[in-house]
Amino acid sequence: MAKTAYHHGELRQALIDAARALIQDSQGNDFSLSDACRRAGVSTAAPYRHFTDKNHIVAEVVAQGFADMTARARAQASAFAPGDAARIVAVGRVYLDFAVGEPALFRMMFGQKPSLAGDDIVTARGRDCFAYVVDEVVGYCTANRVIGDARMIAVQLWTMVHGAASLTIDGDYAKVAPDIAVDTLMAQAAERLLFSRPRHPADVPPAA
Repeated sequence: MAKTAYHHGELRQALIDAARALIQDSQGNDFSLSDACRRAGVSTAAPYRHFTDKNHIVAEVVAQGFADMTARARAQASAFAPGDAARIVAVGRVYLDFAVGEPALFRMMFGQKPSLAGDDIVTARGRDCFAYVVDEVVGYCTANRVIGDARMIAVQLWTMVHGAASLTIDGDYAKVAPDIAVDTLMAQAAERLLFSRPRHPADVPPAA
């Protein structure tokens, strides 16, 4: 098979894309560097211009997964006004859709690949993703005079949405409630959590 010619930066991304597709196809990490090379149409020596080993490529895939999730969440949230609870619901829907669309990568992103636990770029992109969620919750709390720790509210929301996503991709909802609309369930639960928070009286400025 003829090899594909890439410019320097394009080769790196082509290998990451190939590995991401293989993770999706195998529903896990069951592929080799040679498989990624074949998928990208390059020689087996090509990866070593950019990556030390397979784990290095997988770490880049996982990091890009977090970056993609964050970018999609920003895009969907931007359809709503700052401080609107609909922004946070939109972020939750992106999270759920990502899990359903790429379940194997989603599982790797959230701990089912122990060798990635200490990888700096994975940690950084994961923190960026959660920081964006916190920012959205801060925006909601500020606009709506909500009393409470925005970071803790964000953790509560993440716990709920992550649980819904995991139950969905593991088939557990399908076993016990096959007719349930998970995105609607998630949206209603998120709104209840947000709307139930105590608020500052309108004539009392929120604490700094």
